[in-house]
Amino acid sequence: MNNAANDSIWSGTWVAERLGVELVGDDRLGDLLGLALRRNPKRAHLLVSNVLGKHVPQSPAVVYGHGFALGRQVRELLGAAGTRTAVVLGYAETATGLGHAVADGLGETPYLHSTRRPVEGVSQAGGFEESHSHATSHLLLPEDPALLAGRGPLVLVDDEFSTGNTVLNTIRALHERYPRQRYVVVALVDMRSAADQGRLAEFAHEIGARVALVAAVKGTVRLPEGVLEKGQALVAEYEGAAPSVEPGSASDVTRVELGWPAGVPDGGRHGFTPAHRSRLEAELPAMAARLAEALPRGARRVLVLGFEELMYAPLVLARELERLVEGMEIRFSTTTRSPVLAVDDPGYAIRSRIVFPAHDEPADGPGERYAYNVAGGGFDAVVAVVDSAADSAELQADDGLLAVLAAHTPSVLLAVVPSYAPPYVPPVRHRRDAASRPGAAAAEDKKPISHLPERPSMLPDPLRGPGFSSYAPDEVGWLLQDLSDVTLEAPTEEREEAIQSGGAHYAESLPVEYQPSEQYQALFRSALEDSAERIAVAVGVVTESVLAERSPRPVLVSLARAGTPVGVLMRRWAQHRHGIELPHYAVSIVRGRGIDANALRWLAAHHDPADVVFVDGWTGKGAITRELVAAVEEFEASDGITGFDPEIAVLADPGSCVRTYGTREDFLIPSACLNSTVSGLISRTVLRSDLVGPNDFHGAKFYRELAEVDVSVDFLDAIAARFDAVGDVVDARTKELLAADRTPTWEGWAAVERISEEYGIHDVNLVKPGVGETTRVLLRRVPWKILARAGAGADLDHVRLLAEQRGVPVEEVAELPYTCVGLIHPQYTRGATGADGKAVTV
Repeated sequence: MNNAANDSIWSGTWVAERLGVELVGDDRLGDLLGLALRRNPKRAHLLVSNVLGKHVPQSPAVVYGHGFALGRQVRELLGAAGTRTAVVLGYAETATGLGHAVADGLGETPYLHSTRRPVEGVSQAGGFEESHSHATSHLLLPEDPALLAGRGPLVLVDDEFSTGNTVLNTIRALHERYPRQRYVVVALVDMRSAADQGRLAEFAHEIGARVALVAAVKGTVRLPEGVLEKGQALVAEYEGAAPSVEPGSASDVTRVELGWPAGVPDGGRHGFTPAHRSRLEAELPAMAARLAEALPRGARRVLVLGFEELMYAPLVLARELERLVEGMEIRFSTTTRSPVLAVDDPGYAIRSRIVFPAHDEPADGPGERYAYNVAGGGFDAVVAVVDSAADSAELQADDGLLAVLAAHTPSVLLAVVPSYAPPYVPPVRHRRDAASRPGAAAAEDKKPISHLPERPSMLPDPLRGPGFSSYAPDEVGWLLQDLSDVTLEAPTEEREEAIQSGGAHYAESLPVEYQPSEQYQALFRSALEDSAERIAVAVGVVTESVLAERSPRPVLVSLARAGTPVGVLMRRWAQHRHGIELPHYAVSIVRGRGIDANALRWLAAHHDPADVVFVDGWTGKGAITRELVAAVEEFEASDGITGFDPEIAVLADPGSCVRTYGTREDFLIPSACLNSTVSGLISRTVLRSDLVGPNDFHGAKFYRELAEVDVSVDFLDAIAARFDAVGDVVDARTKELLAADRTPTWEGWAAVERISEEYGIHDVNLVKPGVGETTRVLLRRVPWKILARAGAGADLDHVRLLAEQRGVPVEEVAELPYTCVGLIHPQYTRGATGADGKAVTV
């Protein structure tokens, strides 16, 4: 076979002459497509792409360039706002690489492709059927479910758009679970009939969404009557006519250690983020150089052969190799599950095929796999790129892929890309004798770790409502363990004595949940009504600041529990204003003990640490801010995982402790008025060695029994209802804030130190500044006295009521940097108060 000598003959001629099949459409249609036949009861002919990199070896720059150009067209169609919120979904197996290149063309856009490989421990987020395919079921297995749950445009990418059935099935399945307003369908070729085009438009109207189509070329296939039967007869006639070739020897295969970057997925099976793309691009030149060094001297024509769904990784490696090595012809294609008839004729698209057994333990069992147009292709070397799940005994067998390739090329190289499975899912291991072979370990076992070290694989998925908390499941995932069945509550006075005596840490027990009187509940509702708009503005400002300065797609991580309602509100603002569905998790941080390191490990395994934004309700004196900085530094030193930014984003920063905030006013945030009943019915977090092991998340309780008095969602809805009204104010204040000097002055800490000394307390931990912290003192600790700024109004109504109920004096102070400050009883013992715990003595 000599392809170069027959470039002038269209590779669909053989089928067209024998079956009367015609391609009608754009002038470029014949350049992009050839024709072949296959044994398929639904459709005998096969459109064979010359630029997809699946069946026909092609320049990797050409393959990648077509996908990237389609991505640029979609970017122009969607505009900046649509592109920013888009997600790209490619189809397995043929379009996994094409879809990835389209995502690259869009720019900062995450990518996911469907798969036909179930992964142990990964739950299915969706699926659909491809009716005309030889293998119909597609699974959707995103590591982060929020990837599909967004409201921005969904860009669906396939190699060809023939009838529209696959796209309709996909959109229908996804729209039921994750409805959105806009879809864009992308294909190299649009071959629909006029009737099919109308069907797509009707479907879009039916679901109330916009559906656009972008294709490199358009046309249609004219099929004469009886074409299916004629095609099957031709397949039967020509099958078995190809000459047999004895396999070579897999023992002569050269293994190349790529040095694949740790933590970067091998493709989009579980999602591929812009951060992954940046890290991969940075490492590609070095990996291509290792491949180039391993190629035999004098090699002029080299094929980089990918593996079924693994198309993008070998494609970009081949593209980088093509750039690096001058005077060498690099081609790219991949193996496939699809059986196609091979006919050695210059007018037929599939000139040759090699057959070998499946080597990755496929879900549908053992069977044949194929590589087309490799035999007789004149390749001096073939670089087979597989993932570590497929680096198996079958791959090395006498009839396996490597041995079959060795019969058709003088040199075979093997490069193994680590199979990416979401962390805490048992990884795929080499089977049978594979692990004992010299050099058989996955590439990631030998390279230096630059991002993710080895870690235990037992951390569970986040807890979500309604099983844990009264929030909707998409509002927040709790990186906590459920201790609801454990008795942890202790009387306030008993806890205070133990804490101050050093006998126990405050996080080892829980205060008894304060249940407000009707008068206090009325105060909460009044405060919420009065402050909802002010809070909505602060939510908008802090969210817009995060999007502008921290990350266009931040991962919100609230500090449970006071930060969690704020994180939910920020997530709602991003969705309402920008159509972005931001991931949001809640983690535990404990003063004096640091942040939950296992939660950080989970976050680093599922997201780029650089995208994580820690969220809290407010700052007091800045103790938690300092705690987080120290904890992140300690975590980096112990785990080698870098990238987390410890600066907290808060709704209110009266202590001037952070740069990212909604306001620096010290005002009442009504969520501070209550305990669990305004925080999803979740308790404070608990850290106790007999309950929380080294590989556990910190714990918390879900107070299901308080559901009748829960106002958590009411609080959120009341704030979110003001979002439309405050949009202009948020824009103006955000612009003003981003241009201002926001360097923290830590004036709150200085004020606390001064108050601690002036009142003879000599312990800053017993001084709790700000409305929120003062409220906590009255609800959970043994208060000594309350300092209130002279003239403070309704913001302190609830504080005065609580103080009255607990017999705590409120002292007005002329110059106070906060609206109020709560002082915990110093050197507390139960003998220092009356029998009712109210009368305070010194």
